[in-house]
Amino acid sequence: MKQRNKGINWFIRKMMIAVSLVLAVLLSIKEVSEAGKKADFNKAENWAKEGAGLGASYIWRHQYPAVAWEEDGQNSILSGTREKSVINVICDFLFNQSPLYRYAGSSKKAETDYGDIDPAYEGYLESGRFYEEHSVLLYDGGEESGEDGSINAGTSKAQPEGQPASGGSEQNQAAETNQPTAEKGSIQTTDKDPSMTCAVSNVWPISGTLYRKEQLADYDFLIQHFYSVHTSTTVGRDLMKADKFLSEDFTLEGGNDKPQVLIYHTHSQEEFKDHGPDNPNATVVGIGSYLTELLTAKGYNVIHDTSVYDLQNGKLDRNKAYTYALDGITGILQNNPSIEVILDVHRDGVNENLHMVNQVNGKPTAPIMFFNGVSQTPKGPIEYLPNPYRDQNLAFSFQMQLDAAAYFPNLTRKIYIKGLRYNLHLRARSALIEVGAQTNTYQEALNAMEPLAEVLDMVLQGN
Repeated sequence: MKQRNKGINWFIRKMMIAVSLVLAVLLSIKEVSEAGKKADFNKAENWAKEGAGLGASYIWRHQYPAVAWEEDGQNSILSGTREKSVINVICDFLFNQSPLYRYAGSSKKAETDYGDIDPAYEGYLESGRFYEEHSVLLYDGGEESGEDGSINAGTSKAQPEGQPASGGSEQNQAAETNQPTAEKGSIQTTDKDPSMTCAVSNVWPISGTLYRKEQLADYDFLIQHFYSVHTSTTVGRDLMKADKFLSEDFTLEGGNDKPQVLIYHTHSQEEFKDHGPDNPNATVVGIGSYLTELLTAKGYNVIHDTSVYDLQNGKLDRNKAYTYALDGITGILQNNPSIEVILDVHRDGVNENLHMVNQVNGKPTAPIMFFNGVSQTPKGPIEYLPNPYRDQNLAFSFQMQLDAAAYFPNLTRKIYIKGLRYNLHLRARSALIEVGAQTNTYQEALNAMEPLAEVLDMVLQGN
């Protein structure tokens, strides 16, 4: 009799557990079917678990009171975050394995309405939406163009390796004015034509393109022939005024008894194609040293900052390099307030199959690209990145671009404009200069420093 009662009790317990689970599932399905798409699966799941858990827990307590777990007081080890009985754990497991639970869990959950949003959190969400739209602004170090290597004002495509760039399109050929050339070192006494944009050098002949002021007054002509504008920003007619750029006088005010020029490298680890143990100087720091020599020979007092700003704890970190560089060069300017010119020398990053090289002064030369950050997105100014010298920065690079087009054709690519500031806000005569790319040799980059020094000297001498 005892054995028979034990079997009956076992059967009853199993049946009650099974019936409880079946009822819970049926009731859950009923609630889902009635609610349709608006069903709250979490609520149905919790309700079913609680109902089944209560029924099964009742049986368990009465049949095995000695092993019933605590359901209040301290947290259960299995629960992790809140106390659970053994029945709750078992029910959780069973429901997690059921197709209904997986179906409910895979459905898209509706957003919870918490009422009014805290202003700080609202700002956080707005910031997230802004950077999602302008993801390039998340990183300060995104000044590499990745372009196809367009070079020279008036040229829209990269030229084949070893061949000089042509005069450009038919429209540009009609617009440009070619002046008579002379041998290097000759003195030209021709007065400057006030309708032209460049003075006549006493050293270098005009072998390239001169532009008339009325041509540059045309906004569309200006943008088409001189600029490449990244999608992270926009440059309107109110900003891009060639006559204003040309009216800026960048003649140095002080003497050379104190530092005048600062050359540094936000990304000092940028290397050229042939960098290696046998050529460790083939980096932007190496070409910066050569540019320092050239400008010093011209009588300028130059500081070359070779500090490393893109390595932290031995790891490359270009995203924060501009922040570290700002700290470094601000200290240098604090100790040398006489500095009027700041040049941040980089090399560009382009497609690996692109080798940009042109003949300049009879040498294979990596092209130069002047780079401007305008502190604004298509939606407007970036308030936390003010630049009081933005117009002067644009004028500074534009004047160098014009002189390069006139005296050193094929030296420059179009001026590249992006949305951030790139530490160009410290001096009016600030420029970020990309010299070649990772596919150029060190010698090709060095060859670009000589005409760059000449162009820079022209502008700083007021030409």
